[in-house]
Amino acid sequence: MTENPDAAGGTSGGGQRRELTARLAVPEMDCPSCAQKVDKSLQRVDGITDATLQPTTGTANVTYDPDRTSEADVVKAIEGAGYEVVGGSDAEGDDEDNQATDGVDIAPPSEVWTSPRAKKTWLGAAFLTVGLFFEFLLAGQNIAIASVLDYPLHIADVLFLVATVASGVPVVRGGYYSAKNLSLDIDLLMGTAIIAATGIGYFVEAATLAVLFSTAEILEDYAMDRARDSLRELMELSPDEATVLRDGEEVTVPAEEVDVGETVVVRPGDKIPLDGTVIDGESAVDQSPITGESVPVDKTAGDEVYAGAINEEGYLEVEVTSTAGDSTLSRIIEMVQGAQAKKTESEQFVDRFSGYYTPLVVVLAILTAAIPPLVIADPVSVDLAGYGFTFAGDWQTWFIRGLTLLVIACPCAFVISTPVSVVSGITSAAKNGVLIKGGNYLEAMGEVDAVAVDKTGTLTKGELAVTDVVPVGDTTEDDLLRRAAGLERRSEHPIAAAILARAEEAGVGNLPDPTGFESLTGKGIRGEIDGETYYAGKPALFEELGFDLARARRETDGGVMAEEAAESDDGAFAENALTALEQEGKTVVIVGTESELLGAIAIADEVRPASKRAVERLHELGVERVVMLTGDNEGTARAIAEQVGVDEYRAELLPDEKVDAVEELQAEYGEVAMVGDGINDAPALATAEVGIAMGAAGTDTALETADIALMGDDVGKLPYLYELSHTANGVIRQNIWASLGVKALLAVGVPIGLVSVAVAVVVGDMGMSLGVTGNAMRLSRIEPDRSYDT
Repeated sequence: MTENPDAAGGTSGGGQRRELTARLAVPEMDCPSCAQKVDKSLQRVDGITDATLQPTTGTANVTYDPDRTSEADVVKAIEGAGYEVVGGSDAEGDDEDNQATDGVDIAPPSEVWTSPRAKKTWLGAAFLTVGLFFEFLLAGQNIAIASVLDYPLHIADVLFLVATVASGVPVVRGGYYSAKNLSLDIDLLMGTAIIAATGIGYFVEAATLAVLFSTAEILEDYAMDRARDSLRELMELSPDEATVLRDGEEVTVPAEEVDVGETVVVRPGDKIPLDGTVIDGESAVDQSPITGESVPVDKTAGDEVYAGAINEEGYLEVEVTSTAGDSTLSRIIEMVQGAQAKKTESEQFVDRFSGYYTPLVVVLAILTAAIPPLVIADPVSVDLAGYGFTFAGDWQTWFIRGLTLLVIACPCAFVISTPVSVVSGITSAAKNGVLIKGGNYLEAMGEVDAVAVDKTGTLTKGELAVTDVVPVGDTTEDDLLRRAAGLERRSEHPIAAAILARAEEAGVGNLPDPTGFESLTGKGIRGEIDGETYYAGKPALFEELGFDLARARRETDGGVMAEEAAESDDGAFAENALTALEQEGKTVVIVGTESELLGAIAIADEVRPASKRAVERLHELGVERVVMLTGDNEGTARAIAEQVGVDEYRAELLPDEKVDAVEELQAEYGEVAMVGDGINDAPALATAEVGIAMGAAGTDTALETADIALMGDDVGKLPYLYELSHTANGVIRQNIWASLGVKALLAVGVPIGLVSVAVAVVVGDMGMSLGVTGNAMRLSRIEPDRSYDT
């Protein structure tokens, strides 16, 4: 139970209205029609302000005003719809008692095969089997043992009646609640059929329908429970306890009782209980549950670790940086659950279609049972495609056929075809380090025609390093690095960090402290050292200052090597010197004053090993165009593009120009996915049909802004994401059209006597429900190619 103290609305004390949220498990609520029935029942309770029902997780989150109703009333309303609540409070009276109820995020596992309903079904099946023996194999011993209204009851009839009662009572009970809540669903249809068949003496049909339908329901419960298992596995990654250092002693406490700033101890083989920073120890940590990385990552002091990761070998002390409810893992679980609540376009289509389908087929069932006996006086023979069929006008035949159509009217398999696919796809992705924040994004990613990819931090590692130091004139390498590092020590740009790291590595000391430091947006920086203004920035900055760099930036057929370019000592850069560096994919930073050039420093960002194969694999999977978008210079962009094999690149783009580039791709190719860091590329991510953030683990902004988040820094997960999404779209289409096709074929076969009640239940209801669920489960078998991992 959670409290919402800021909910709008007044109270008797003049403050704001207090609202509570009951989080309840309703395991048997496993399809949209079930949720609809519960929702209608909850709507009749005064004081309920909001209800979020999730059949895929079997949970109900109900927000209510405690001054007008209580959790006990909420539970009673759900049970009034015919569904048992597990984990809620049954207490009557004051709501304060009910606040002790623990919330649930998913229905607990069900004892499907030994549940009370299962036992009744098995009992009914046994009586049905014995009854069939007496009816067809032991006809001589099938004597009359009683009579009702002058109608003789034989041994087989009594056995059938017992089977109908044992297996059919739960069905009829569900039908009663459906009628009570004005819900035309499978329970109402089947319950009506069972009662009607029994009432007119069709005991074999009634017993068969009751047993087969109850068996189908049990099998569907099992299939849904398996679908929920993938989410349960994700939730079980969260450790329940943590070993905390308090007053110099180790204390084991529940994870939710650990505060930010406390130190937890993690021994080899233990799960890391909370997000934090290593302050002591070294170890390899398996963080595949969070990022999907297949290889353990070495962690030392200062490194981040995530709740749910497994400490492989060493001893670690970790300073907690987030509470249990705010860890990266808990946010992943919360977003996965929220994703399942968002309906895809396919689900919306199915909901609209089923709203017409079921009433239409029910009407056809009634007409089938009532009209033919009235209009067919004598048997009529008809030849259909070479097959002869005889249509008689007896009431029994057409009643059974109407009954069969009533069974076919159930849209259950059709309705669950999309949700189970979405659940399977999203939870499978989460376990492989890909967070998809809605079924609509799962569908959209599978339809993209072009992928736009940011360069820095996506195709490259985003870790800049100095590769070349090119002094000119009398300037030495140490002098050049000293001036450059002195200027850059005031900057927070990644290039500054790379230059400072190189200066430290080279042992350059006594760095000057510049005054009047100023950042020149998009060009470089400047500051005063020893009374003189120094600049560090792009070649264009120095061209604006009046330097002629045309000779150093001249294009040639193939250029020259940087080493050759550095040999000039005539006070200026050698011919093609800057061009040679840029053609190698390096960013050039020139250092100098308004009157003198000191030299250039080249900086490069290493291409990820997985980038080239990821681009190749996207093409193999059917993506029409892969385009690199970067704010870097033309030379660097060209070099990286050639290395990774993208179809085209666009360089020197500002954030708004990246948006324009995405819009141009949309106009030319159609659906576009944009991959970036989730922060700098936010406008482009928002413009694309699907925005994908790289390396989102531990990054709140990326988790919140992106539609899909790759939790680890592995661009190789991109082909996996596309393959999973593309396959999921295929599975959804297969499920929808297979359900409709089978139902249509069965419906056509009913009037000509080719489809019995048993076939309608076994094939049309049970078979298709199991079929679409099993088809959806195969999405969990799609895994990333581990060769992509860095």
